[in-house]
Amino acid sequence: MSQTYSMLEFTKENLNYWLLDHPSIVSFRWSPALSWGATWWFLISAIFFYISITVTIHVILKLCRRLRPVPLGPLPAIHSLSMSLISLTIFFGMFFSAEAEVRDTRWLWKRTRTTPFEWLLCFPLGIRPSGRVFFWSYAFYLSRYLHMIRTIFIVLTERKLSFFRLFNNSIILIMSYLWLEFSQSLQVLAILFSTLVCSVVYGYRFWTQIGLPSKTFKFSGNFHMVLFGCNLACHVGVLLLHYSRGGCNGIGAWVFNSFLNVLILWHFLKSYVDTNCQRKDASSKREDDSAKGTSAHDN
Repeated sequence: MSQTYSMLEFTKENLNYWLLDHPSIVSFRWSPALSWGATWWFLISAIFFYISITVTIHVILKLCRRLRPVPLGPLPAIHSLSMSLISLTIFFGMFFSAEAEVRDTRWLWKRTRTTPFEWLLCFPLGIRPSGRVFFWSYAFYLSRYLHMIRTIFIVLTERKLSFFRLFNNSIILIMSYLWLEFSQSLQVLAILFSTLVCSVVYGYRFWTQIGLPSKTFKFSGNFHMVLFGCNLACHVGVLLLHYSRGGCNGIGAWVFNSFLNVLILWHFLKSYVDTNCQRKDASSKREDDSAKGTSAHDN
């Protein structure tokens, strides 16, 4: 019993060190001189390169009239597993970092009558992008570059390239950059929701890519609908706190991000509804064909 307890304590200490107390985490500061990818030029260039290389590959495959998918071997499965584990690590890192921030600054909140949930929604004015929480926000920002690789896999294997996918990935990269650049409010909850959904969705993709059985419902789409619903509720909370508490930090970036979120939500809902309608039409057609076949057989 004591040996098991010692192992648990040892594991806990190691997790605390690597997720909370590592010098790179505690001393993190978002700065163009210190952080990779922390300039507007880098961000714009990365998005331009992402769109250009993806469109170029798609056009080349069209010109070559290649009908078969390009064999990628285990690369998609490795990518899905990596993204699932990275997202899970960021989720726990952000969760425990937010908890530590709440614990360390609770004395100040008692004077301002601020609750931990209000802090998660609305950063106080003047907060700087440094410390544990912003380290994991930076890790989330970097993970968006790795997430973009999946678009290339889809083009190579399915020969499909949708405007929504390019638009969605580019906008999410911009939003995650703005979180850091302007120390925007709401980013803690947004990252927690996003990484939790990503870890589950990418884990499910890995499950199916290695040949294990899959569900028939739209797994990824349903989880993203939950994510959008949570984000919408939190955005309402930020707006209320901004006017009742005297202001939230990075509210200008929040307004811009809210506009981008509306565009993403509109495109996603349109795609989600169209896909479900197509599936229902296909299912109805199969049932009609089956009924006709049965009728002809009876005659």
